[in-house]
Amino acid sequence: MAKLIADLSYEAAAHARGYFCVAGVDEVGRGPLAGPVTAAAVILPLHGFPQGMADSKTLTEARREALYDQILACAQVCVAHATVQEIDTLNILRASHLAMERAVAGLATCPDWVLVDGNLLPAALRAFAQPIVKGDAKSLSIAAASIVAKVSRDRIMVDLAQQHPGYAWEKNAGYPTAAHRAALLNLGVTPWHRRSFKPVHNILYQELSVSD
Repeated sequence: MAKLIADLSYEAAAHARGYFCVAGVDEVGRGPLAGPVTAAAVILPLHGFPQGMADSKTLTEARREALYDQILACAQVCVAHATVQEIDTLNILRASHLAMERAVAGLATCPDWVLVDGNLLPAALRAFAQPIVKGDAKSLSIAAASIVAKVSRDRIMVDLAQQHPGYAWEKNAGYPTAAHRAALLNLGVTPWHRRSFKPVHNILYQELSVSD
């Protein structure tokens, strides 16, 4: 299968239909057992944007950090989150969409058209948005959003790792690695863990059963 290369074809198609202010939006953090889900919305300039943008998962940490600074220097950007409590209350999909909605709403300029990574649209964006499966590998606007969201969330997890040492969040960003699962068993559940997620829920259930 040929490797996808992000470009501006989706943005150009929107321009051709009369939508000249196009934002890309993406989220990170659906899979972790701990921490918020984070979204970013980015409106790139027509010219002078950073080269080498791609799906954040395909880039090294150093490259993401460099592109993050370049994107913030040239584009309109908003980063937003859904909390652990919102994830547990709403479910992870709705919380992800809520973070996306907040990111788009927080842009200094209201976009005419929003390119959304994935196959579903957040409800508040439906009238003026387009879902793109694997959009972070196809659209430069979404790729930029994926980079900003990834770097932003990783930094949050590094900070939280200082408050709750032992879970290796500075390395795993809250994802269910073997080290993180072992720490859950040995150290217990923190306020930043998602109680609706099965591995965390099971530990809490076991603790309740023992205490009973």
